[in-house]
Amino acid sequence: MKNQYRFNKIACAVTFGLTVASHPALAAENDEIAMEEVVATASRLQGSAAAVIEERKSQAFVADILGAEQLSRTGDSDAASALRRVTGLTLVDGKFIYVRGLGERYSSARLNGASIPSPDLTRNVVPLDIFPSSIIESLSVQKAYSPSMPAAFGGGSIDIRTKSVPTEFIAGFEIGAGMDSSASDGFSYERNDSGLDASLYDAIAVYRGDFSLSSIIEEKALKSTDTQTAGQQALLLNKQLLKTLPRNLEIEEESLDPNYNIKAHVGDSFEVLDGQLGFLASVAYDSVRDASEKRNAIITNDLSDNCATSLDTIEQVDTSCYEVVKDSVTSTENERLNAVFNVGYKRKGHQLSWSNIYLEDNEDEVDVSILQAPAASSSFAIIRDGSANRNHEFLYEERTLSVSQFQGKHTFLDFGGLGFDWQYTRSKAETDIPVDVIYKFGDKFNSNGEYVNSVVSGDDNRAVYSYTNMEDHVDSYSGNLNLPVYLSDFEMEFKAGYDFVDRARVYSTSSFAVNLSGAAVDVDNNGNRLNNSGYLTDSFIDSSSATIQFNEPTSPRADDYLAAQKVAAGYGMFDVIYQGQWRVSGGLRYEEFQQVSIGTSSLIFDGDDLDIYYDPEKIQAGTINEDETYSALSLTYIGGESYQIRFGYGETVVRPDLREVVPVSYTDPLTDIRTFGRSGLKSSPIKNYDLRYEYYGSLGDSFSVAAFYKDIDAPIETVLQIGDEEYSATFVNGESAEVMGVEVEWMHDLTYLADGIFTSGNITLSDSEAVIDPAQAGSLTNPTKRMTGHSEYVVNLQLNYDSSDGEHSSSLVYNVFGERILAAGVLGREDAMEQPFHSLDFVYTYYPDFNSKIKLKLKNLLNEDQEVTQSDVTVRSKEIGLGASLSYSYEF
Repeated sequence: MKNQYRFNKIACAVTFGLTVASHPALAAENDEIAMEEVVATASRLQGSAAAVIEERKSQAFVADILGAEQLSRTGDSDAASALRRVTGLTLVDGKFIYVRGLGERYSSARLNGASIPSPDLTRNVVPLDIFPSSIIESLSVQKAYSPSMPAAFGGGSIDIRTKSVPTEFIAGFEIGAGMDSSASDGFSYERNDSGLDASLYDAIAVYRGDFSLSSIIEEKALKSTDTQTAGQQALLLNKQLLKTLPRNLEIEEESLDPNYNIKAHVGDSFEVLDGQLGFLASVAYDSVRDASEKRNAIITNDLSDNCATSLDTIEQVDTSCYEVVKDSVTSTENERLNAVFNVGYKRKGHQLSWSNIYLEDNEDEVDVSILQAPAASSSFAIIRDGSANRNHEFLYEERTLSVSQFQGKHTFLDFGGLGFDWQYTRSKAETDIPVDVIYKFGDKFNSNGEYVNSVVSGDDNRAVYSYTNMEDHVDSYSGNLNLPVYLSDFEMEFKAGYDFVDRARVYSTSSFAVNLSGAAVDVDNNGNRLNNSGYLTDSFIDSSSATIQFNEPTSPRADDYLAAQKVAAGYGMFDVIYQGQWRVSGGLRYEEFQQVSIGTSSLIFDGDDLDIYYDPEKIQAGTINEDETYSALSLTYIGGESYQIRFGYGETVVRPDLREVVPVSYTDPLTDIRTFGRSGLKSSPIKNYDLRYEYYGSLGDSFSVAAFYKDIDAPIETVLQIGDEEYSATFVNGESAEVMGVEVEWMHDLTYLADGIFTSGNITLSDSEAVIDPAQAGSLTNPTKRMTGHSEYVVNLQLNYDSSDGEHSSSLVYNVFGERILAAGVLGREDAMEQPFHSLDFVYTYYPDFNSKIKLKLKNLLNEDQEVTQSDVTVRSKEIGLGASLSYSYEF
């Protein structure tokens, strides 16, 4: 249903200006004036924002929408960074969105209304940083539940709408480059990303996962000869397997600047069979390299008020705040490639489209870290003991997402305007990690703290090689029928639809350790510690005790898993407007949800092994079967064209992730904590309440204030345990949780102060509480606490300028979130709180002519670093640095 709201003055002026600019006959009377109309495109940014507000205004349920022009203005390069500008949203780890202070499990993402898989190894939620802003037409964040949406709805649902087929010829390109203050000094290495060698893979089956000499002797039936014993022959075979690993991993120092990107697109539309046939093709490549200093630490349990956070003197070591502290320099190289090809056809109320999207995101990371343990059970520190541990870590991850989507929209005027839209989407996400290597060294220092040499101890796991692959396939198909009905005082629309999702995931990982037995080996390379990770040469392997070991967990433990999910849903809803003043919308959704996750292993060789891993009780423990009806209701009072008041209620659910219900471990990238899934986790039903007042003024001004409350039953929370030198984590269902807060949003024209200036922004204030049964809370310090990831406030501010001649526009963009729990405290320690990050960016755009654009962006002008504190002591920090980029684009 569409309401007949009047367009605001700016939107009308923009539309008129663009119309005049596109018709040479109208512009011919006065070239100079016509050019003024053409280059006044900068003011369309405010008009575009107002047009997006018009769409939000006409929604039956509360939604926030970002348009392509708004993405361009803020200069955000991907969907994740753009969405942090939306009211109540915060960005975590550059890829996950927290809605109204709720963790990423409480948000979901769809692509043009379709479910898609996640290439992230640790979460079902799609990492939104993989969607470049260049392919996005708009982003819709719906915060009030509607029956037409999946019931897995917590804080909000994000729909990424990609650009569609144009109505006329378009073509253009963009080139850009950038630099970052933290990238001047970084690391690089010669990457071998060929993955797991075939002979090593085959050896797992040959030796049944056991590479010990006794196993090789038995499986190969080795016998002693005149020249070699059976053990010597087995040792030689083991070393041959070791040599298949890529071992030339020397590190070099180099500058990582500059970053660069290139984009191009072309599209057109033609008359075919009394209709319009069009296409759109685009491709983009982006390369970003950066380096940052980091700290990760575990504080002591008996923390004193005057403990030391530095380790520069013996006194500081003896009074250290930390049990373990790890200081590192991490260098990353991120390459992104995206390609889009869309075809569409329109004819007499019917539209058909075929969209193809390919996204590739590759990240190469090198980390050099120094670890000291001033207060651990096995304590060591540079200044006191003359020793420290050093790790060289290499991680190369390839993430791809491919989507093929068919869509149709049909209007049947002969049947009362009956409408039908449908989509079928087949998508595949894959993550491949062909390089995941850790080298471990012991460094020796003199009494002045100066480096002396490095050794590799005669122990197991001196180097660890891991290989990981995950494939996630999703088939999504849905359809919606809508019928408008108009009576004297009523505008009504009735909708019904179906939604089916089939999903399958396969996750596998293999790990191999390099073991040394005997005395420590000096691997110092003339004082250049960065070259030490190249010590495993053929000659070293031949002359040393080095052997390889397959590190697969023994039965019945598992580190691989299989998972599948099916969702079958149907809904019916209504939308009724009475005398243009009262609007009531609502309906019911029935959803049948089935999910199973099964731990598996590379050590399955016979029927007995199958019985262990695929035991019916284990399968049952990892299975969720639910069928439920979910309701929603929205009531709106429309106070003419200037304001409206909304009330919304919805019943939804949040379900465990695929890997959270299977006892398989992984390292959580947000916390760097080893995390274990847990069988038997339950879903969390939610009751959602929303109240919102919206005001719409002249000149595109708008203002809204909203209150929300969420009552969550059996929330899924993280429970931590602590070992001698590190944490581990798992999940439990809490007893209850609640979230409540208020949101304020505005856009205001400031031309009464100066021409071309307007401001926009939003503020969210909220609170939360999660209650965990002490019997289930493990060693948590606070069984009753704020929800993990919740921020008590979020602030987004923008000051925008559009010059009167249309040649210049600029934005000053500010974002900050309140401190939030990153990891709950254990054994008397307080919760680890991620501190507010004050982000201030500046974007300036110059329009030399109607076809070209030059954009300058300055990032993190306040030079903030990310920081996590625990009991007011910094336990995690990451350098961000100042960034600058410049781009040029041309539209033909």
